[in-house]
Amino acid sequence: MTLAPDFKVALRYPDRFFIGGEWVQPSSSALLDVFDSHSEEVFLRVAEAQAPDIDRAVTAAQEAFDRGPWPRMSHQERAGYLRAIAEGLAARVADYNEIWPRESGVVHAIAQYLAQYGPDMFNFYAGLADTYPFEEVVTPTPSPLPGGDFGLLCREPVGVVGAIIPWNGPLQLIVNKAAPALLAGCTMVLKVSPEAPAAGYVFAEVAEAAGLPAGVVNVVTADREVSERLVTDPRVDKISFTGSTAAGRRIGSIMGGRIGRCTLELGGKSAAVILDDADFGAAAMALAGAECLLSGQACASLTRIIVPSQRQDEFAEALAAAFSAVTVGDPFDSSTQMGPLAMERHRDRVEGYIAKGIEEGATLITGGGRPKHLERGYYVEPTVFAGVDNRQTIAQEEIFGPVLTVIPAEDEEQAIAIANDTIYGLNSAVFTGDLGRARDVAGRLRSGTVGHNNFRIDFGIAFGGFKQSGIGREGGREGLLPYLETKTLLLDGPPPGYSAL
Repeated sequence: MTLAPDFKVALRYPDRFFIGGEWVQPSSSALLDVFDSHSEEVFLRVAEAQAPDIDRAVTAAQEAFDRGPWPRMSHQERAGYLRAIAEGLAARVADYNEIWPRESGVVHAIAQYLAQYGPDMFNFYAGLADTYPFEEVVTPTPSPLPGGDFGLLCREPVGVVGAIIPWNGPLQLIVNKAAPALLAGCTMVLKVSPEAPAAGYVFAEVAEAAGLPAGVVNVVTADREVSERLVTDPRVDKISFTGSTAAGRRIGSIMGGRIGRCTLELGGKSAAVILDDADFGAAAMALAGAECLLSGQACASLTRIIVPSQRQDEFAEALAAAFSAVTVGDPFDSSTQMGPLAMERHRDRVEGYIAKGIEEGATLITGGGRPKHLERGYYVEPTVFAGVDNRQTIAQEEIFGPVLTVIPAEDEEQAIAIANDTIYGLNSAVFTGDLGRARDVAGRLRSGTVGHNNFRIDFGIAFGGFKQSGIGREGGREGLLPYLETKTLLLDGPPPGYSAL
């Protein structure tokens, strides 16, 4: 396959899949076109996996887990491979920074800022090989039966992992799943998005260069229908999925039916609670700036802005002024602050929500259309609605675009109630100059992360949601747990190398 002339990244085998440690021919000639979000032109074509390709990848992962060396290595040995992957990702930073803006619309400067994330996370998990308690000596509960006086609490790999990756931040989300899974001793099938597959190819090349045993990492690109084979296959012990809540419900129901493990990092409709003592100007600037990240295509975006009703107009005007001043354009232009949306159908979806907001009576303060100076590209203007009722569609459903809603509240109690009045619970924020109030309100918000005076998330600690925003956590030590099964050993005495407590 060939890349567009201005696409500088050399992917070795975009017409193949990485399965069983080799670049293999697909089962069909089907190809997927990948569009540049700024130019609307095809810049890459990749192979599209069919059912036999998914089956082949799962077989390779199962063989590697059941018979290969990977699960039987020490954690320290596996950590060596993780550090090699970290080095490989660091060497490919420039490549990924060329890919990500084209596939998803992220501004190139932001891509550069986040470039070290992948290497850092792999090195972090490599470091846990020496510090995490994968095996602990414990004292068994007294029993009337003889023996069983020595206990071990062991944490072992869950098995074959199917990791389903979305299009908005593909390499970062691959890293969040692959680094802890590989340290744990799991083998993997990475299913990357048809809209943003190139990061998966970069990762496969890095894994190959790191010398991972055959079948430990397998990478395919497939659409939703074929991808479901990964979820229904009983040989896949765990699914790790990042994406919409609707898709997460489907995956969760399938995995529940076969008692399979799953981690689901799903949607959000996150609230920023602006208390009466907050610096309104600074809050407006912070929220407008944060929404530029990925053009609002981030599950953790703070899109419901809850403000004291008596100051709603003041805040809406400040927010509209800050957001409308954002420079929208080519993500590779150094002056650009917000790029396009990832694809045409997604722009249509966002525009549909804007129309719904107007139809249901919300007040459009700024934006609402396509930037007049941009004739091509999947662009939407920075958009602010005021006077929004929390029951309205734009306040309840995830838009996944640069659309902010200002919702009035009579007092702090009502603000917290409104913030929690959603099926989601991924992220939130409290804006106040009082640290005591910040801690108190944060403790009452039903979300996986609460930031203070800005949009804040931290995968180095833990990330995930309450309610329908997901199951489980990614990042930090917490992110290792979903890839481990706990086993209790009750022995008649300490085996070689151990001593009794």
